[in-house]
Amino acid sequence: MAERRPYPSDLSDARWALIEPVLSGWRAERRRHALNIGRPPEHDLHEIMNAILYVDRNGVQWRCLPHDFPPWETVYGYFAKWQKDGAFARLTGMLRRLLRQTEGKHAEPSACVIDAQSIKTSTSVPAAGQGTDAAKKIVGRKRSIVTDTLGLLLAVLVTAASVQDSVAGTHLVDQVATAHPSVRKVWVDGSFHQHLVEHAARLGIDMEIVQRAPGAGGFTSLPKRWTVERTYGWLMFHRRLTRDYETL
Repeated sequence: MAERRPYPSDLSDARWALIEPVLSGWRAERRRHALNIGRPPEHDLHEIMNAILYVDRNGVQWRCLPHDFPPWETVYGYFAKWQKDGAFARLTGMLRRLLRQTEGKHAEPSACVIDAQSIKTSTSVPAAGQGTDAAKKIVGRKRSIVTDTLGLLLAVLVTAASVQDSVAGTHLVDQVATAHPSVRKVWVDGSFHQHLVEHAARLGIDMEIVQRAPGAGGFTSLPKRWTVERTYGWLMFHRRLTRDYETL
């Protein structure tokens, strides 16, 4: 890697060592399936990831990457391919399993929480991808997520804000049942309907709707809900990357 002054968003060597085998394996696999033509890769994967994290931390457009990173077209190209090929999902899964084991838990979760958040979108987002959350009076999109009991991400679904929580929840429960068959318990709040409980039961998952206390007004912390609140950083990460992806 060419010498340059580090940015606060750069991965340390220790953190890079954790994820390097996944990304190096991805590059090697692609080259095995490619024709034996063209130049070999000239950019360091560590520096590519540093550039992606710079976009995430600072909220800049891809075209605004500092010139001491690889060309923005190259960085975005890697980001798009890693997203399409599931490299980010593999990294998330690997780090989640490591952290769970560090916390004294089984590598795979047995319980999770589903929650949703409606947000306003920028004027550059196509109207066809937006909707109105009538309950919260928000025009934009809805981010629905699943986390384990440590607040670590298991699944994400981005829809128009008009999509009901139970509809998005159905897709998320299906994802969890397929990708995390060890999950047997899930908590949701009162915005999810009974038919979703029945759908989860058919998949072997016990879903519990945690109700707000009678007469409670404004924000109220619900039992188990704290695990979702800890994933706010994940939601912001997804929001910043997808925002620039759409406006490229």
